[in-house]
Amino acid sequence: MDISLLPLDSFVVINKTILNDQDRLILNLLYQPLIGSIAINLYLTLWSFLDRNKINSSGNDHNDLVISMQIKLEDIKEAREKLEGIGLIKTYLKKGDVNSYIYELYSPLSAFEFINNPVLNTALYNNLSRKEYKRIVEFLTVPKIELKGYKDISCGFKDIFSFVSSDKIGNENIKKINHLDLSFESNINFNDILSSIPEPMLNLKTITKEIKELISQLAFIYNMDNDEMGEVIRNSIVDCKIDISLLKENCRSFYKFENRGKIPKLIYQNQPLYLRQETIGTDKKSVLINQFETLSPYEFLELKQDSKPSSKDLEIVEDLIVNQKLNPGVVNVLIDYVLKINNNKLVKSFVEQIAVQWKRSDIKTVKDAIDIALVEYDQKNIKKQNKKVKIVETVPDWINQNINDELLSDEELEAFEKELGR
Repeated sequence: MDISLLPLDSFVVINKTILNDQDRLILNLLYQPLIGSIAINLYLTLWSFLDRNKINSSGNDHNDLVISMQIKLEDIKEAREKLEGIGLIKTYLKKGDVNSYIYELYSPLSAFEFINNPVLNTALYNNLSRKEYKRIVEFLTVPKIELKGYKDISCGFKDIFSFVSSDKIGNENIKKINHLDLSFESNINFNDILSSIPEPMLNLKTITKEIKELISQLAFIYNMDNDEMGEVIRNSIVDCKIDISLLKENCRSFYKFENRGKIPKLIYQNQPLYLRQETIGTDKKSVLINQFETLSPYEFLELKQDSKPSSKDLEIVEDLIVNQKLNPGVVNVLIDYVLKINNNKLVKSFVEQIAVQWKRSDIKTVKDAIDIALVEYDQKNIKKQNKKVKIVETVPDWINQNINDELLSDEELEAFEKELGR
């Protein structure tokens, strides 16, 4: 749900867990490399709004957050969505003349839970250097103490305490540490996968809920379909059971083989909700914008060529999002634009030059990307059609670069402008 956030919108912070200094350490060491410092700062700022009892805050408005954090309101919304996506907060909205929000804070996972979560651990590994990842893991590792020659003489509870029976007492509302599960859509269908594996080969009774969750997570991380995951599972069966360690290893090996030794990076899959157009029209341009906004660059490339993207194309896309920091929807427009003016070829150096120009122009939305593409497209063709005419407007450096593309015909020009909704 894309709701505009306004400075006077009120909010209350509710503490759904028990927060302590160890949580601050985990947030900085493990979560910050994934969601960034602004999102972590927002979490800590919401934490600071809690009252002395650490249960809930008094009423505030979002202008208080803008003043406290010294950032823009749209940055606060983006940071909040990252916190929601990674399971640190839950947001509730009550609409009115002035919208009212409730932000529930949840604990970060413990170091053990985080490092043993296949999604989060893979993301952390891929967002840090090997040296830094190893340093963090070593810092969080409990040193092994040699107990050889020692005997455990600790007393048990019943050795010290005794009590008579009494009525059952307890309270479910007592404060406790609460976590939110990661939310993502699985790429696979378990029934299809299991039906493809001969029953004598795998004992279906050994497939627990935890194993299914792990398989879903691995399929999400490595972007595997039913056939691919089924093959990996068959190669991970030992004594009629799925060997978890072998399954993880085989998934990683499969991805590295398919992607020339590279490991995956978790990035935005499609355009952030707050940067999408609020209403979807029925005209061609609105439909096209919606397509750019709702498809991930991977899906868009797959749609354009009716096959899986090549590893080289994915490297270009990864660079645009991770290094150039362009939003996925903008990347889709850029890809579409380059394919049209460069005979359906993505040339990395050429793509990068356009990306730098769009980044300097602060292009964040699909509509802005389409507008700048049309302007630059017109300038490029005017330049070619009449070389004697001096264009007064500032022209990006990359427009005059020789990329071995001929001047588009009138029919091609008309088709391109028609697709972009002009």
